[in-house]
Amino acid sequence: MSAVNPPSDQPSQPGETPPGATPASEAASSAAQPGEARSSAIMAAGTLVSRLLGFGKTWMLGAALGLGSTVNDTFINANNLPNLIFLLVAGGVFNAVLVPQIIKASKAPDRGADYISRLLTLAVLVLLSLTLLVTLFAPAVIELTTQGYSPQQRALAVAFAFWCLPQIFFYGLYALLTQVLNANGAFGPAMWAPILNNIVAIAGLGMFIWIFGANVVNPHSLDNWGDTQTFFVAGFSTLGVVSQTAILLIPVLRLKLGLRPRFGWRGVGLGQAAKLSVWTLLTAAVGQLAFLYVMRIATIPGAERLRLQEAGDPAAAMLPGNAVLEVASQLYLLPHSIIALSLATVLFNRMTHASQEGNRAALREALSQGLRTMAVATVFGALALFALAGPLGMFFSGGLRTDGVMLAQTLTILALSTPFMSANFMMSRVFYANEDARTPFYIQLVLALVNVVAAFFIQFLPIDQIIFAIAVLYTGGNILSVIVSAIFLRRLLGHLDGPRIINSYIRMGYAALGSAIAGVGALWLMGSYSPVGFAWSSRPAALVTIVVVGPVMLAAYLLLLRLFRVTELADLLRPLLGRLGRGSGAAPSAAANAGASGAPGSAGAASGGRTTPERATVSSDTGLIPRISGEFDSASFRAGPAPQPEEYDGVTYLPEEDTPGTARRNVLRGEIPLPGRRTYQGTPGQNPHFPSRRRKKK
Repeated sequence: MSAVNPPSDQPSQPGETPPGATPASEAASSAAQPGEARSSAIMAAGTLVSRLLGFGKTWMLGAALGLGSTVNDTFINANNLPNLIFLLVAGGVFNAVLVPQIIKASKAPDRGADYISRLLTLAVLVLLSLTLLVTLFAPAVIELTTQGYSPQQRALAVAFAFWCLPQIFFYGLYALLTQVLNANGAFGPAMWAPILNNIVAIAGLGMFIWIFGANVVNPHSLDNWGDTQTFFVAGFSTLGVVSQTAILLIPVLRLKLGLRPRFGWRGVGLGQAAKLSVWTLLTAAVGQLAFLYVMRIATIPGAERLRLQEAGDPAAAMLPGNAVLEVASQLYLLPHSIIALSLATVLFNRMTHASQEGNRAALREALSQGLRTMAVATVFGALALFALAGPLGMFFSGGLRTDGVMLAQTLTILALSTPFMSANFMMSRVFYANEDARTPFYIQLVLALVNVVAAFFIQFLPIDQIIFAIAVLYTGGNILSVIVSAIFLRRLLGHLDGPRIINSYIRMGYAALGSAIAGVGALWLMGSYSPVGFAWSSRPAALVTIVVVGPVMLAAYLLLLRLFRVTELADLLRPLLGRLGRGSGAAPSAAANAGASGAPGSAGAASGGRTTPERATVSSDTGLIPRISGEFDSASFRAGPAPQPEEYDGVTYLPEEDTPGTARRNVLRGEIPLPGRRTYQGTPGQNPHFPSRRRKKK
């Protein structure tokens, strides 16, 4: 895990003035700020547009195939496999091993051209081999990841898999190209590339609806499904991933690094980096394996629905499948991904510096502030999703009220655990700030065991309760993760500032409850609690309901926060506004797992009006189970702002990257260092295994 440190014109605390700052440095900072703010706004806009289009794609998929259809369940499972397999087999290696190497190499005199060419060549060969192997064994992969499929449904799943599994190669290549761009200060392309992915997928679904009709008027089933329909759904999904990756080649070529296939990998340092990464890799692997098993159980209702439909049983219409769980997951993750991840990135600065200084009280204070500030958004988000579950369910239902009801029921189960998921994420940042990669593995192992054992028994429940039971399992897992993390943190910090945190949560809870009551009144007036009411009459009516009731709830919440004197609201708004260059708090910063991004560098790194970072950051999400959506999150491979170089024994190091693991032991850290830091430690560009063949241009 890499620390996200403040730009060079700021100390550890956002908003403070560095001691001894000169007027010249202040002028440089002021001159760079408009450019940083503009860059941050552009990248934030790209993220927002991408997420909106992502929900548009989800809406189109429901319209095309139906939310509660066997075909949609089958496609969702096959389309999630590339992401899950990539994260299981290669994702941890990419984030923990290859990315630090690319970042380090980019500081060489040749900007890492030779070194990065060798890494890219090796990675492409490994990715290509993995993709070909998994695709060739697609029938076996489907057999391992599904349960109860009929021969006809299994055949369709294999057809979908043949189209979708090649995405593994392009996911990996996208991650590598993104880091090459980030290491050279080009942050924008990776923010906007996923937009093209969504546009291509939406275009395919649009053509599907135009040619074959929407599911609500022309139901699509296994009996009337053909290869052309598979192409427009699965084929265009893969074309979207291909286009997302291919468009990054343009800015990479513009870097003029002279990248070309290069073989010979002796001395690359991947072996040593992998040894240091073992706990991170194990954490990711355990989480993904547990997730795959739970998803296997989630395929049972879809298979049973098909048998009930063939038998003419009307109960098939009210049997939720894994498509319902997937859409509910995307909605439930929204408050966490927009707010909690961004805030965690901002506060990770303070946690890291407090840990380095052995300041237990400062580390505890940073965690306390993070938990309290984040709750302002997540507590409201939880109750808002709970209250608006009906209209949201209808809007994403594909046009069938029964599907909308199933989605609403699943969302209500998941929604209330949103604060716990975000709290666990914030708590895990303390371990990473303390350079402890082992404890998150233990936490992951506990959660994985609970999820696997519980999922095993869930499969024996009545079929119509399986998806709801899995949603309960995820909710329970979120709560359990907070409890387990708190036990480990108490050993590290002594106490967690519990009374102050609980007091803040109670006052926010009162405000959110009042907001929910206002929302319930508005929903009642719009007929949301009547099966023939306005909110359930159509998808546009559901959208109108959301647009009207949502602001009512937000206004009531903000008013009540003021009445209850919840000061954490100002703490929440300050860094968020600062990311857009409108606040006085933290400098623009990136939430690498969330997809938000901040200033690409520091004022001190500016050259010719362009900021260039010393290094980028990778995903700070190591695969903990509460992240339950199988959808590929390209934001996990984006970068954050440059850290501030620090000096030890006369040698300048970049925090959390080049500093030898023994250089910063403190009273708080007794575990192993984070991965990717003890590879080749010499002068950049002077690796004896890679003699430079490129002469400097005079």
